[in-house]
Amino acid sequence: MATMTPAPSRRAGRKQRPVGHHRNPIARVLGWTAIGLVVAGTLFPFYWMLRTALSNNRSMFSEPLSLLPVDTTLGPIQRVLGLQSTADALAEGGSVGDINFAQYLINSVIVCTLITVFQVLLSAMAAYAFAILEWRGREVVFGIFLVALLVPGMFTLLPNFLLVRDLGLLNSYLGIALPAMFFSPFVVFFLRQFFLGVNRSFIEAAVIDGAGQWRIFSRIALPIVMPQIITIGILQFIFYWNDYLWPLLIGQTEESTLLTVGLGIFRSQTPQGSPDWAGLMAGSLIAAIPIFILVLIFGRRIVGSIQSSGVK
Repeated sequence: MATMTPAPSRRAGRKQRPVGHHRNPIARVLGWTAIGLVVAGTLFPFYWMLRTALSNNRSMFSEPLSLLPVDTTLGPIQRVLGLQSTADALAEGGSVGDINFAQYLINSVIVCTLITVFQVLLSAMAAYAFAILEWRGREVVFGIFLVALLVPGMFTLLPNFLLVRDLGLLNSYLGIALPAMFFSPFVVFFLRQFFLGVNRSFIEAAVIDGAGQWRIFSRIALPIVMPQIITIGILQFIFYWNDYLWPLLIGQTEESTLLTVGLGIFRSQTPQGSPDWAGLMAGSLIAAIPIFILVLIFGRRIVGSIQSSGVK
């Protein structure tokens, strides 16, 4: 008995277009144009900072809309680093004050590293306790703990200052870092969300094998959320790198002055009356270099952490 076989469909032989393929080239061009405008708008302030840092402070205002450095010079960078003579600084309309830029940079690196390491580690322990450990009243305590997120930092400024003063820690690295070293409500909340996603079967297997909580935390839970820990560590480092008010209150000596405060001192040393904008932009540009290096090294981890946060 003959069997009938269906003729192959014409559609089967056609190559199907991949999902998301834009048939209209105009839409593709408009999309890339929009992305280019967003990138240009984001990078333009950094370019303007570089343009100002390479301009002569005295002649810079003669061409305020010029996209290129006005009367290009390395004087602003030399002034910030203390390498320019007083006569040359006055000729360019810059600051004649001298700041110990290298010392301020070292101070900022030490303080921000001290805060980041201790804060992230201790906050990770607290987040592990709130997410993994089973204990009575855990949710209630966590809810009360989150109330700290609603307290403005200005309210704790004076009590923290009095505490640091009474401990005799003024003008020291520890005095600047101490209020932020032990925990951060935001970091605890952030990391708790990822500890909640840790597979409980791993922890149960470790408990059956006789592992203690510290071993479970350090050998199982911590490596799983390490990308998120690195991400929040970088964000906290950048946040405290830009802090100004608290380091200004605590650090009054050159050995305890941070870079942000040092740039403020540099701004106030201009004898001509108007700020040395070229020098300030040069100082800000140099101060941002460690952050650029940090982001370049760990940028992939940050993106990966953000992508994994949306995957359950």
